[in-house]
Formats: sequence, structure tokens, C-alpha cells
Amino acid sequence: MTQCAWVFPGQGSQVVGMGRDLYDNVPAARAAIDAADEALGLPLSDLFFNGPEDDLRQTINAQPALVTVAYACLAAARELNGANLPRPAFLAGHSLGEYTALAVAGVIDFPAAVRLARERGRLMHEAGQKRAGAMAAVLGLDEDNLAGICRETETVMANVNCPGQIVISGAAANIAKAMEKATAAGASRVVALQVSGAFHSPLMVPAVEGMKQYLDATEFKTPAIPVVGNVTGRPLADGAAVRKELIDQLTNPVQWQRTIEYMLDNGVTTFIEIGPGRVLTGLIRRINKEATTINIGDLAAVEGLGKPAAG
Repeated sequence: MTQCAWVFPGQGSQVVGMGRDLYDNVPAARAAIDAADEALGLPLSDLFFNGPEDDLRQTINAQPALVTVAYACLAAARELNGANLPRPAFLAGHSLGEYTALAVAGVIDFPAAVRLARERGRLMHEAGQKRAGAMAAVLGLDEDNLAGICRETETVMANVNCPGQIVISGAAANIAKAMEKATAAGASRVVALQVSGAFHSPLMVPAVEGMKQYLDATEFKTPAIPVVGNVTGRPLADGAAVRKELIDQLTNPVQWQRTIEYMLDNGVTTFIEIGPGRVLTGLIRRINKEATTINIGDLAAVEGLGKPAAG
């Protein structure tokens, strides 16, 4: 029997104007976006509808904005085209996207997910201010070779995204050395990322204590739909496992390839990326060319559910 998974994007997928067509046309999406503004006590929607882009890109804004718009995309899909939205056997989110997945799974309510994403973004940004960090995407180099380079340069692998695409993280000077070594070792491309810190690395330790306080004050229920965690690449069994995952996730790599492989091994053949952009679709296709991928990121995509996909 074929199975479906819903996956939710992380930071970097934000774009000015996202969610506007859903807000203007779908009451369920409007209600979700209004609820996020109310939860934060500020007009976040004005920022992601209208910009400026530099402000939206800031971690403290991008993270709650993406949780909001991804959740609104799902709300719109359920309202307008729910009959053509396959029920998921699993949920997963890439880094920040895990908060959206947890809200969809009923582990936390949506306003709590938005507030936690805002605090996560703030704490990660502040950790980045304490010690200059950087990240870079390395393409075309295998995991074993890159692991050796990371050891030599005191950097870490932050995102193991798919075969031939790994993101490294660490102190800015060390990342510069690692980029040089990766190029010399035969990487097809090495790209510095526009981020405010060394995410998913030990440089995020200053964010851990503050985040732990917010998580300890939040009730986490057992997932109603299995959520496959970033750190382990395995389903999170209960609320305690979720809380541990969200702390560990700050300083440990996102094992996205292993997450997708786990779902593939457990019968998933179709992945629906819910939220802005097509980043996860691209990664999934590199992990398994046979997988069916669908994107729900705007009104046209919601209305097109159930129709044959192009490409």
C-alpha cells in the first residue's frame, strides 16, 4: 500500500509576499495568519506580506513567519481541496519546519509553535552575536571525506541533506578554511550561506538554556501522527522525546537524508511539501528519483490538488 508524508520547510524558504493570496482568498488561512499575529502581539503578517526583505530574513522574523505560512497553506488545502489531500503516515520538518510538523501532529497548539519559533530565532541570533559563526553548503563531496575536513578545521556537518549536498557550520574563520579544503578535495561547488550564526553546531550552546526554559514551560502531547525527528531520523515517541529533540536540534546536525530514507523504508512513496518554496522537493528527488513529490505553497497549488502534476 502506498503511503504519503507531509514535510515542512525551514529557514531560507521565506519570500516577501508569501501567504498573501491565501490570506485574501481562503478564510481558514486568514484565521491561521491572524492567530499568529495575535499570539505574538505584533503584525508579523505585514512583514512577510510586504517586507522589507532584509527584515524578513532576520532569524527572529523568518522562523515564526515560515511556521505561520506553512500552517496556513495546510489550512487552505484542507478547506478548499481536502478530499484530494492524502492523509499522511508520517510528518517531518527541516530544522525549523519541525515546529510546524509538531503543531500539525497535535503535539503543541499552533500559537505555541509560533511563539516558540520566535524565541528560537531570537536565541539563535543572540548566540550568533556572541561568537561569529558561518555556514556553507558543500556540493559533490561524500560524507566521509567531508567529515575528515570538518575534524581538521574544527567545524561540523550541520545538515546532511541528500547525497552530494551537506551544509557545514562553525566559527567563521574555520568555515573559510573548510571551504578551501573542500574545494581542493574535489567539491563541485562550495557556497557560503547568508545566516546570522553557526546553526546546528556547538556555537549554538548559548541558545540552549534559554530555549530549555521555554520548552519546559510548554506542554508536549504524544504525536497523533508520527513525526520523524531531525536528530535521530526516527519517530518521536512522546512529549519527552519531542522536548529532547528540540533542544538537541540546536547543536546537532539535521539528518534530513536519514529522515527521508526512514520514511521511504516504511512505505512512503509520495511526499507533499507544505509551505513556501521547493527546497525539500529538490532534496527528496536527489535521495530517491522514484518518489512522487507535490508542493503546496500558494493558492494555485492548493486549487490544483488532485490534478496531474507538471514535471
